Amino acid sequence: MIVTSTDIQGIKKHATGKVRDVYDLGDSLLIVASDRLSAFDVVLPTGIPDKGKVLTQMSLFWFDMTRDVVENHLITADVDEILDRMSVAGAKDVQQHRDMLDGRSMIVLKANVYPIECVVRGYLAGSAWNEYSALKQASGNGEPIVLHGVELSTDMVESQKLPQPVFTPSTKESEGHDINISAQRAREIVGNEAGLGLESISLGVYKTASDYAAERGVIIADTKFEIGEYEGRMILVDEVLTPDSSRFWDANIYEPGKSQPSFDKQFVRDYLLTLDWDKSYPGPELPSDIAEMTADKYREAYRRIVGKDLPQ
Repeated sequence: MIVTSTDIQGIKKHATGKVRDVYDLGDSLLIVASDRLSAFDVVLPTGIPDKGKVLTQMSLFWFDMTRDVVENHLITADVDEILDRMSVAGAKDVQQHRDMLDGRSMIVLKANVYPIECVVRGYLAGSAWNEYSALKQASGNGEPIVLHGVELSTDMVESQKLPQPVFTPSTKESEGHDINISAQRAREIVGNEAGLGLESISLGVYKTASDYAAERGVIIADTKFEIGEYEGRMILVDEVLTPDSSRFWDANIYEPGKSQPSFDKQFVRDYLLTLDWDKSYPGPELPSDIAEMTADKYREAYRRIVGKDLPQ
């Protein structure tokens, strides 16, 4: 079953994101991870088989592994419990949704999410590499490069491992791309104590996860977290350490000095760049082979990290 939209009668839809549909159950939220895929900020009409299940199951795995670092928002991912809670909240004929929800949904606490995207980078890649290159070209005098408050040497190359993981947060923009900011600027936005807490939690979760992934032959180059406040405590929310929120590389073929293949939607991006498409809505349909190759990358990410095949 490929799920690209959901419609659960009797309960209020709280939000619809690029991938997730969120329903309000009163004292909690139901999050359903669809198989939707976005590229260049456009949600494509073609779903990716098993994508929502991979995102949910990997998040559950990491929530469990990092619970000693920080609490998280998970109440239950058991489909029977989910259906029971939906029924209590007013959903109609809940059993009709069993197959759709099984493996791709969770009920979570309602938290007040901080207005900061908590980004941790262990390697110089993506937008950080682009910004580093621009700063290096602009300086031209061999002085150390300061990237969002982090001092880096001038001789680094693309995909190089940073001396230590760094917290490089960003804003959450309602339109367009998020804006990268310094940790200091993040503290100014949310307050010094909260900002320090966000940084400490983000770096702690990243270290736990990257150390584990390294044992599985996977490099977590960078990742982003959502952190919320619940009853005075900071908790991890949304998804965590998935191919949608993280850059996973195969350690066996890692080679600094160039862009690295990753376990994500790169097949889709590469295909779309061959088309005469202006990157505006609506996006084009994907050929079945591109969709399936992308699905295989998501499944492989799960298999490499968790150590078993995705449950069906």
